[in-house]
Order: sequence, then structure tokens, then C-alpha cells
Amino acid sequence: MIPFLDLHAINKRFETDFQKSFQAFLDSGYYILGNQVQLFEKSFAEYCGTKHCVGVANGLDALRLILEGYKILGKLKDGDEVLVASNTYIATIIAIKQTGMIPVLVESDSATYNFDITSLKKSITEKTKAIMPVHLYGQLAPMDDILKISKDLLVIEDAAQAHGARNAKGILAGNLANAAGFSFYPSKNLGALGDGGAVTTNDGELAVVIKKLRNYGASSKYVNEFVGINSRLDEVQAAFLNCKLPTLDADNNRRRKIAKKYILEIKNTKIKLPKWDGSENHIFHLFVVRVDNRNDFIEYLKENQVGFLVHYPIPPHRQEAFVEYADLSFPVTDKIHNEVVSIPISPVLSDTDVEKIISVLNNY
Repeated sequence: MIPFLDLHAINKRFETDFQKSFQAFLDSGYYILGNQVQLFEKSFAEYCGTKHCVGVANGLDALRLILEGYKILGKLKDGDEVLVASNTYIATIIAIKQTGMIPVLVESDSATYNFDITSLKKSITEKTKAIMPVHLYGQLAPMDDILKISKDLLVIEDAAQAHGARNAKGILAGNLANAAGFSFYPSKNLGALGDGGAVTTNDGELAVVIKKLRNYGASSKYVNEFVGINSRLDEVQAAFLNCKLPTLDADNNRRRKIAKKYILEIKNTKIKLPKWDGSENHIFHLFVVRVDNRNDFIEYLKENQVGFLVHYPIPPHRQEAFVEYADLSFPVTDKIHNEVVSIPISPVLSDTDVEKIISVLNNY
């Protein structure tokens, strides 16, 4: 059986470094917001090319704290509308709702699964105060187009799946807008061994506010300036991320190499492959294909011992949690969610397994 994602094999490469970093953590006696968090914040900011990185507990909190930070700075307020892709993981929309703002869903592009720019333009009203593009599956949203039409609007990247993706100018995800939220959930291209997240930004005022908000709103010990939350990047997870960050680009290149082979050699008219220009704008966090009869295809993959997952079976506007969107129409998004299947791709996937996957898909 070829697993969809072998996290054990991915992380075993770092086992010796993990053990050393954990022992150093134990020896330090400093367990919250210590040297490892500070080192990771510095290293990840340098990697992304931003002035600031603030480690937080998870990707959802990263987006929430950006929005809360802008409210404190007077750039957003309750009731403001934030444009967000209708084809995204539910956390993106939850972040907007939990901060008292209104998510406005925008139809997706059928080829890239990111924002449909024409729909985005039509969705901007006087109530719109921010745009939240999602670099879905690891492919950069059309940021140049988004920034051109954003004018005075804040633009906040959901970069939870795009660690290391870069545009034609070499600028990385996390440094393409006012601020960005990252997740280090274990399955991400840069994954911790538990939950973790971060905010990257060049806005010094925002970074200062978020550092306070993540720690109960404290400006100093027992002095609380804001009503904050407890959302700190764990010291142990930061230590593990420090071990893994140096290999991120190499791992992303391996994923792209596999993706290129899939795209060149999977020749089955029943299977729609991702649209990709071959550049570094995609890190292939996921390799997502589309088929008309997903249930049949999934059963075929099971029979042939090829792992898979569906990202995601139910679009946000069809979720029980968002009944207010139930009457909205997003035909492209509905079609995408009815057809997508993610097949294995990872830096530890062997050439033999890649060849088998290609053969299995070609024989479907």
C-alpha cells in the first residue's frame, strides 16, 4: 500500500536533531516563549523576506490575530466585510466570523481553484475592507491582480498551505500582502509534530499588537493592555521547526519534480490534472486531480493500494455551520468539491511508488 502521506518517514529524517533539540529544551528549563520560539521567528521572517514573524498556536489563530490586530489599530471594525474564496478550508472563514466581521464568499477559478478575478472585482462594495486570498493546495493566488484591484483594502494571505511558494520576482508567500497567516500542522510542507502557526508581516505596529494579543493582551507581565487570547507557538514545536526549516526548499523541489512527472506522464482523459506553469509559484502541498465519478475512482485506488484523501468533500457554503450561505450559488465551487481527489505527493515518496501511481492512474 502506498500511503497518502507517510509522516513517520518524513520526520524520521530529523530524528537525531529532534532528540538533541528536545534535550536542549529540557536542559534550558524555559518552556514558554523561550529561545527556540525567538530563533524560529527570526529564521522564518528571514526565510519569507519579512521584517517580522510572530509565532502563534495554529493557523486559525494566525488569521484571527491579524484581523484582531487591525481592529485595535483602527483599520478594521466589527461588521466590516472581508472577501474570501468560496473554495477554501473552513478555518479561513471561521477566522473572519470569530473576529466580528462578515465573510463574503467569492467564486473560484475552475482551473487554479483560487480566486476568480472577475467575481472578485464584482464583489467589492463600500462595505469591503479586506481581501483574504488563499494559496490553495500550495499554489499562489493571483496576487498581482488582487493587489491591483485592492486599492485601499487590506490584503491578508492565508498561506497555511504555501510555505516556500514564490512568485516570478522571487518573493515568497507571506511577503506578498499586508500580512499572512501560516499553519505548521504536521501534514504541511513545513510541519511541526503538533499544532503551530505564525504571522508574517512588514507592519511593525501590527507585529507588536499581535505579540501582545497572543499572550492574553499583556504588554508586560501581569499588565494587560488588550483582551487577548492564549495562542503561543509551543517552545518544543518551535525547536522541531528549527530543525526542519533548512530542508524546506529541497523538499518543495522534490514535490515539484514529482508533480512535473505526474503532469507529463499521466495521460488519461478521465483524469483532469492541475494547471501549473512549471514555476516555483506552486509547492504542491497537495496534488489534486479531478474525475467525474469520484466514488468509482476512489474504489479503484483502494483496489490498487494507492492512498488518497479528498480536500474537501463539502464546500463552506454547504456546511451546517454556515447555514446563512445555504441559498447562495457557487456552481464552480460545487463542481470542484464533487470531483477533487488528492493523490500521494511528498519528499519521501520513492521513484518506484511514483511510477506505480502513474501506471495505476493511466489504467483507470
